[in-house]
Amino acid sequence: MKAIRKYLHDKKGIDTILAALLMVVIVVVASVMVYAWSTGLLGTLLVHPTTGQESLNYVANSGAFSNSTSMTAYINNLGTANATLQTYYVKDASGNSYQYSYATGAGPTIAPNANIAITFKIGVAGSGGSCSGCTLSGSAYTFTSGYSYTVLMITTRNNQFTFSVTR
Repeated sequence: MKAIRKYLHDKKGIDTILAALLMVVIVVVASVMVYAWSTGLLGTLLVHPTTGQESLNYVANSGAFSNSTSMTAYINNLGTANATLQTYYVKDASGNSYQYSYATGAGPTIAPNANIAITFKIGVAGSGGSCSGCTLSGSAYTFTSGYSYTVLMITTRNNQFTFSVTR
């Protein structure tokens, strides 16, 4: 019994274990700090290529309807890169839509901080429409006074921008 009491009161063994645990904790904390510092430092030293952003917006109340199959709107590019229109969809309230796709790279291009007038045509050529190359999904329609239409623009970078206009 005296031998057991002797081991229970011996503080040297417990101090050694606590010292080892304390060293492990210090090493782990130090390694986390070094990792955080090095990734932050390396992150600022590495050169990151900057790619511009496109940000197309419809200029409010700029939609002008020249006839029942053509609408011109001013589109503003608030981004930092040129935006080239690839495809557009014009949808009516019933879900019918016309789609037009420009030839590769042939769509209108809007420079950063600039706006241009883009004409959105609907209709199918030969059926009284003014859009040669448009594809119709659903029933044919024309721009009618008092009705709202949604225009979806897709750029060559595959970014999508939407606006609504009422004739």
